[in-house]
Amino acid sequence: MDNFVRVRGAGEHNLRDIDVDIPRDAMVAFTGVSGSGKSSLAFGTLYAEAQRRYFESVAPYARRLLQQVGAPRVREISGLPPAVALQQRRGAPSSRSTVGTLTTLSNLLRMLYSRAGTYPPGAGRLEAEAFSPNTPAGACPHCHGLGVVHDVAEDLLVPDPSLSIRDGAIAAWPGAWQGANLRSIVTGLGIDIDKPWHKLPRKKREWLLYTDEQPSVLIKPERDRIDYGYMGMFWSARKHVMHTLADSKSERMRDRALRFVRSVPCPDCHGSGLRPEALAVTFRGRSLADVNTMPFSELVTVLQPVAGAGEAAVRLCADLVARIEVLLDLGLGYLSTGRSSTTLSPGEAQRLRIATQLRSGLFGVVYVLDEPSAGLHPADAEPLLDVLDRLKAAGNSLFVVEHDLDVVRRADWIVDIGPGAGEAGGRVLYSGPVAGLEQVPESATGTYLFGRAEPFEHVTRTPQGWLHLGGISRHNLRDVSVDLPRGVLTAVTGVSGSGKSTLLAETALLSGEFDRLVLVDQQPIGRTPRSNLATYTGMFDAVRKLYAAQSGYSAGRFSFNVAEGRCETCQGEGFVAVELLFLPGTYAPCPSCHGKRYNAETLEVTYRGRSIADVLAMSVDEAAAFLTDVPAAARGLATLREVGLGYLRLGQPATELSGGEAQRIKLATELQRVRRGHALYLLDEPTAGLHPADIRLLLRQLHRLVDAGNTVVLVEHDLDTIATADWVIDLGPGGGDAGGRVVAAGTPADVAQVADSATARFLAPRLASDR
Repeated sequence: MDNFVRVRGAGEHNLRDIDVDIPRDAMVAFTGVSGSGKSSLAFGTLYAEAQRRYFESVAPYARRLLQQVGAPRVREISGLPPAVALQQRRGAPSSRSTVGTLTTLSNLLRMLYSRAGTYPPGAGRLEAEAFSPNTPAGACPHCHGLGVVHDVAEDLLVPDPSLSIRDGAIAAWPGAWQGANLRSIVTGLGIDIDKPWHKLPRKKREWLLYTDEQPSVLIKPERDRIDYGYMGMFWSARKHVMHTLADSKSERMRDRALRFVRSVPCPDCHGSGLRPEALAVTFRGRSLADVNTMPFSELVTVLQPVAGAGEAAVRLCADLVARIEVLLDLGLGYLSTGRSSTTLSPGEAQRLRIATQLRSGLFGVVYVLDEPSAGLHPADAEPLLDVLDRLKAAGNSLFVVEHDLDVVRRADWIVDIGPGAGEAGGRVLYSGPVAGLEQVPESATGTYLFGRAEPFEHVTRTPQGWLHLGGISRHNLRDVSVDLPRGVLTAVTGVSGSGKSTLLAETALLSGEFDRLVLVDQQPIGRTPRSNLATYTGMFDAVRKLYAAQSGYSAGRFSFNVAEGRCETCQGEGFVAVELLFLPGTYAPCPSCHGKRYNAETLEVTYRGRSIADVLAMSVDEAAAFLTDVPAAARGLATLREVGLGYLRLGQPATELSGGEAQRIKLATELQRVRRGHALYLLDEPTAGLHPADIRLLLRQLHRLVDAGNTVVLVEHDLDTIATADWVIDLGPGGGDAGGRVVAAGTPADVAQVADSATARFLAPRLASDR
């Protein structure tokens, strides 16, 4: 029997009509530099075709309930089993989504408490949904199951207690006439508005801030303010803020009111989101709220089945323990079921989905994975590989898009795409057992996989002073003090959950000694397709001025967001929604502008024979050659190429960019306007999702920033990057409650010698190989 997936004539995105045979029942690594086309083959072609075939097999009624995928550009694919995609999703998860809901552990826990919980005397048994904050039967009536309520806080309402009411102690009250009116009312109530706030009696302070009473007071005529007396009605600070938030039509007024509001745990359910009846039920002496806040490493000991327990308890606990042990194997023991999914990194979320799939019992499917090692410390990557081996042993195929060379070495087969990115990629350089790639000289992957890359040359710098961060207590950091060197590149390291990102966030808050703070994160550069690479970096302004100079039009004419020059059929979107009778709506290129976004008159204006729509369709590399004599654009294009983004199109929508690409665009935007001296750059895993060849490009730019007199601090797992740092701060030793302290600090060589450091075990051999 032929045990291969055979692809013929794949042309999705930049793939060049490629043919390739890929083995089933194996772990296959898809490699290549960023933008080479490996994701276009794995996800855009193989997974998309598997999905399309599945959709064709379901009834038309059911089909319209499913998210549609277009047919990929490929002539033929044979031998393709059903596929499951495990991607690095970077959307905005629901605030009601938790680790428990992502993994289905919450369902089992609710059943456990319903069937095997200990109820208070006289209480009737509750159904499982009564233990969910997301159902009417279980949600706390006060916070509607969210676990938090939004309320005013005294330190926000009165930021300076030394002031008197006349001098503005109650900052939440309105200004101008309304403020003067309230002061007159307070005077009429017999309260001294000239006494410092902190000297007023406690009861009076609380009444002024929180009362729902609204007494009316006769306000007598006042010189220079009011000519006639009137009855003035009192508003407490809280009542005024809440009224503004609920009823004001002014965005500015609502924004001001929000400054005095803080999200706090719900006082009724103490943050659990559950009704009192559900919270009164216990299992082994713990409520569901207690269990939801326990790290998995502790929870597993509570749930170990006990002799003599009922059959339901034994079976449910056994299933829960088996599922949690997979999470422990993946290094996620520091998470808890109640942890909000909005706080998870993409790598953590993907490992949770992998764990769920491992327990699903599927076999004979292709799992297409998007960089499963992204965001993982080398110590966490080892158990991940063991779990992937178990998925394969269960009779599945693994198609893994990956940059981590340790993961690639574990593969049975490698498909290397390249040699470059964008137009310079899209070819299969090699498809076969991993060892054979060594014989392919043009492969960038082979250069790094087999140790042919030149070491990164740099001279270790001496700190130019220190930033002292003392007594940090946030998340799992407990009274941590750190000395951060200035004028060098510092890598913050440690296993997942050790507190690295928290330390970075606290550094941002406490870094007042620097002239400028630049946080370069992986958040999208825009939320809609109208935001793109050209508009975000500002270079599109120069391009629009260039086209305005070729015509009698203004620069505004060449913005696809302005009615003057855009295509009116699609409003400058480039595509239109198509409503189908029995299927969900879909999108198609605009019939008027054919995706170009502009009207015909605007497209008639050309520069060197190309319209402005042609420029947006160019890659950064193409545009750099085309706009070489436009300094404002050329400078930005040069920095984008320097961070390895030459393959991106200028008009590529922000919604199509990965987190790593968005981060490098932000970095390039900073590099093109870099000023000498004393900025603090904070980056969270800048190498995530990058090929080693692209990491080399990025490192050159980061060290350039330091050479210009700046301080760079980055959270990092990549050993090559850590080895080039001037200073390393290693957190740990574990994740969650087992982490949160500084295990080691010093040069990479110093940290590599520390026995307690999980990073040292991997860093020491890496440094030795450079000698």
